[in-house]
Amino acid sequence: MTTDSRQESVETHNASACPVVSALSQVGTPWRLNVVYALQDGEHRFNELKRATDARSKTLSEALDELVDADVVARRMEEDAPVAVYYGLTEKGRELTRVLDELDAWARRWGEEVPAGPNPRLRDD
Repeated sequence: MTTDSRQESVETHNASACPVVSALSQVGTPWRLNVVYALQDGEHRFNELKRATDARSKTLSEALDELVDADVVARRMEEDAPVAVYYGLTEKGRELTRVLDELDAWARRWGEEVPAGPNPRLRDD
């Protein structure tokens, strides 16, 4: 059985789970989730997101492209000199953060410990 036909078989057999599987495939990597988390506070430029996520440029660029393609993140360019590109959550992305907050609460309730270390969110303080 080929990979494609196996995937179709799994999707058919587990049709009710498919929306969840599809949603997780759009946002389910640690880098994409870190970007969504960092953008909860509002729009940020690429280098701000790079510092907030500690991602390499290539990794962050790929995560942003995937999130833009999934309509979770919007890319906005200001063409005034100097050119500036901003990233922010779309309505879909903002709704996703509420779901992720629920998942966070579930994980904490069932024993997932929060690692020690700095909070990766961007802050002015």
